[in-house]
Amino acid sequence: MIHEVDEVLKTLLKGGAMTGSGIDVAFEAPTRDWAARRNAPVINTYLYDIREDVNRRQRGQMAVRDEDAIIVKRRQPPRWFRLSYLVTAWTKTPQDEHRLLSAVMATLLPRELLPPSELPGSLGALGLSVPLTVAGIQTEARSLAEIWSALGGELKPSLDLVVTAPFPAFPEYDAGPPVTEGATVRVGGIEGDPPMAEGRSHRPHQVAAARAARRGPADRGTGRP
Repeated sequence: MIHEVDEVLKTLLKGGAMTGSGIDVAFEAPTRDWAARRNAPVINTYLYDIREDVNRRQRGQMAVRDEDAIIVKRRQPPRWFRLSYLVTAWTKTPQDEHRLLSAVMATLLPRELLPPSELPGSLGALGLSVPLTVAGIQTEARSLAEIWSALGGELKPSLDLVVTAPFPAFPEYDAGPPVTEGATVRVGGIEGDPPMAEGRSHRPHQVAAARAARRGPADRGTGRP
């Protein structure tokens, strides 16, 4: 699931305001060693935190339908996880980095909700839209300054990008075929009466009517079954 989110982000960042720019998109940790090796402008999207969004957790089962809208399987609801990315721009001058960050915002801000048709693989197969938040209020336990300190790099302008993605739950259970006929009751004899003809069937209300017809008036008055 995580690699599919990476694929979506790479496609988004190479389009929009940066279409045709040739800017590369990387997912490596922006350490000092990495910064020293780069030799071209790049947008770095570093995944630094993965946490479950417990507010989205659901109970019960979900129905899986085929192309005819018939239920063929059942499964547990997916679990949702917040994938937090540190987005930075790397060029030779701060002004160019600021332009790239502006282009990233112009590209991602209109895409607050990604539809299933734009999601690859198992992520798109779930049929769920994926929310995306850019430069929102940081709610994770670690601050960006602490992240830069852990990476051993110098603090620089960055965007906090959060993608809340569903992770499919396993296993799936096969569902029984759809019910196409009503329930019937086969009766072999009532209160000592001779058995009915083999194969004769009655629905529950017909059986009750048959019992009432076989009881005499005295039986009805006493409540005898």
